[in-house]
Amino acid sequence: MGRTAWLMLVIAAVACVGYAQKPADKELPGDALVYAWLRAETAKLSQAPFAYAQSREEWERLRPHLHQQFLYMLGLWPMPEKTPLHARVTGTLERDNFRVEKLYFQSRPGLYVTGNLYLPKNIKPGEKLPAVLYVCGHSNRGRDGNKTAFQHHGIWFATHGYVCLIIDTLQLGEIAGIHHGTYREGRWWWHSAGYTPAGVECWNGLRALDYLCSRPEVDPERIAVTGISGGGAYTVWISAADERVKVAVPVSGFSDLQTHVIDRVMNGHCDCMFPYNVYRWDFSTILGLIAPRALLFLNSSNDTIFPMPGNERLRAKLHQFYGLFYPQAQSHFEFGVVPGPHQDHPELRLLAYRWINRHLKKDPRPVHEPEVPLFSGKELRVFPEDSDIPADAINRRIDESFVPRASVRAPEKSEDWPKWYADLLAQLRQRVFTDWPQPVPAAQLLKNNQETGEFLLGTDEVMVVIVHRLAGPKQAKRQLLIVLGPEDEEGKLPAWAKAWIAAEDEVWLLYPRGCGRFAWTRRNPPNYVERAHALLGRTVDQMRVWDIQAVARWLHESREEALPLTVMGRGTMAINCAYAAIWEGAISEVVLIEPTTSHLQGPHYLGILRVLDVPIALALLAPRRLTIAGAAAEAFQVTRQVYERAKASERLHFAP
Repeated sequence: MGRTAWLMLVIAAVACVGYAQKPADKELPGDALVYAWLRAETAKLSQAPFAYAQSREEWERLRPHLHQQFLYMLGLWPMPEKTPLHARVTGTLERDNFRVEKLYFQSRPGLYVTGNLYLPKNIKPGEKLPAVLYVCGHSNRGRDGNKTAFQHHGIWFATHGYVCLIIDTLQLGEIAGIHHGTYREGRWWWHSAGYTPAGVECWNGLRALDYLCSRPEVDPERIAVTGISGGGAYTVWISAADERVKVAVPVSGFSDLQTHVIDRVMNGHCDCMFPYNVYRWDFSTILGLIAPRALLFLNSSNDTIFPMPGNERLRAKLHQFYGLFYPQAQSHFEFGVVPGPHQDHPELRLLAYRWINRHLKKDPRPVHEPEVPLFSGKELRVFPEDSDIPADAINRRIDESFVPRASVRAPEKSEDWPKWYADLLAQLRQRVFTDWPQPVPAAQLLKNNQETGEFLLGTDEVMVVIVHRLAGPKQAKRQLLIVLGPEDEEGKLPAWAKAWIAAEDEVWLLYPRGCGRFAWTRRNPPNYVERAHALLGRTVDQMRVWDIQAVARWLHESREEALPLTVMGRGTMAINCAYAAIWEGAISEVVLIEPTTSHLQGPHYLGILRVLDVPIALALLAPRRLTIAGAAAEAFQVTRQVYERAKASERLHFAP
């Protein structure tokens, strides 16, 4: 679609907001605009299934790098140290033909994983059995842990010659953590920290494999992973991360970007269901990491949170992809559907049991699931009473420490500064602002009103932002771009900016995406717009940086004789301005009013704290002129040190 045609759509949206699948109470013009942007970005990423690999040889060359990227997106690269598990069995339950060990281990010190291990009776000395790790979906069983809701799986496997470990999830386990940080708890710093509970669930699963492999009854060459719903997602994470898994059966737990973003099915899912898509993959690439191992993809026909269109798209891609490895793709990849809603149907279980039998036991015969009496939830507790829960458990605060954060110091000497600067910029490009163009193309003028001084600018193929030009001198000496936030009134110069305007300034007010007239609806939960950005490898703040860059470049290129360009913002938007200046050379000066001192407060970019924090980011502006107003200078000592190493001390100023 051409830019002019898109403008007509925007104007229509302002007059009458509406778009596909909108909630009944949709109301703001920005909703149509940001939804169109999300659709366009999703379509762009969906054009790269399996990272564009067209042959097995090409995939095998890409795979090690993709595997590392996948772990990084979960917060697991570099791979954490595998500390001692300190596993302990707290009790045993006996039945005629199987037994259950109630146990826990520490996947890292203080991070407790509770589980039930189901074993056949009368295992022969030295006998090695195939093993299954069953990872649970969300089931509200309180203190009993959600493992108790899926015990029938453990019983079936144990009575059919398997060792089966069922582990609790972080949330809804016996020692409950949280899965809903950005979904409803306002923990947007998870984005900056690179923390997603999907990483914890994957890590706990990897350590559960370590535990299974340590058991004398287990054959480490015959291990399967399966689970439904959240457990279906964790099955994918674990199997993609660890090749010890020979058979994967995700059940009703995985779909594509189109389902989650365009159809907005992600609104029904908490944060544990997604990695942060930093490297901007089509989600098929995650499933590709399981190939060529046996993969059975199961779902229900009327599942509203994993609907069939997404499953069909993935099925078609995977059949073609597995064909790169096997003459008959279905020998190691199959797709199964049973009638019904999102539920642990017996028919789904039987399909999973038969697939695992076929690939771990070479037994293709039909299977059955006889009814057996179940244990009460309390019987299966690893910690019978609250007083038994370990005092050193960090499950409830694991989000604060799970992903290591960078600690960056100023360079020791002035001659070290150029390399220090270049290395940090490279890390930002590789790990945060991935595939960020250098430079961001200039915004394009779509419409302007000479009387009001209002301009509509397109900052990419879809996004439109509002810029106001204030009355100023005919012979300006400086362009001043004031970037406003969602809290600022459109078309009005905010009080905090007035003292920084000189008589010779040509003043522009920018309202980047989500601000001014094109603000979008905010609902908590599910925070659709902000969370959808993360599935596309971006955040709202990152894209505001893009808007600032594009408008700054437009201002620079729109004059025959360029003027010095100063960019100014307040609070979190101030830091967005600073990052725009890091990437955009046309910005000669930055003025930050009451800036945040850490990305923990914002702005939030995916994994930024794994590279640097705000004071170091501001140091990357050296040797350009930087003014910090309304913030304690002590918080920016490292910024001052870097400016000294860059021999630009006189260009850094602190103001009240």
